Amino acid sequence: MADKIVKSEEEWRQALTDEQYHVTREKGTERAFTGELCNNKADGVYHCVCCGNELFDSQCKYDSRSGWPSFWQPKSLDKVVEERDSSHGIQRTEALCRQCDAHLGHIFPDGPQPTGLRYCMNSAALKFEPREDG
Repeated sequence: MADKIVKSEEEWRQALTDEQYHVTREKGTERAFTGELCNNKADGVYHCVCCGNELFDSQCKYDSRSGWPSFWQPKSLDKVVEERDSSHGIQRTEALCRQCDAHLGHIFPDGPQPTGLRYCMNSAALKFEPREDG
């Protein structure tokens, strides 16, 4: 596993847009149906916008109709850390990038098989790279 990426808040602010910073470093959420990757159907890999960690493969993406990019599993189970989130008066499972602790979104138990999970991610936390042919 790669070394943990640690930066000061000022370094993160300089590296990210205001929205990316709000979502990934302040645990914010973009408005539903506004993220550029929500309706992306291209073949490729979704990376952490903060550190480039490979998080999700497009083959595990599906239309959850929730307004956010949704996946039924991460590219590898060691890429995403799950933490308990009791903010907003409800119990949820937060998804964080293992490599840089960026807030990605939340995990819900209402996804499709084979996992039954919905990794509901913020577009602002992800960078999409199309798969190269060949």
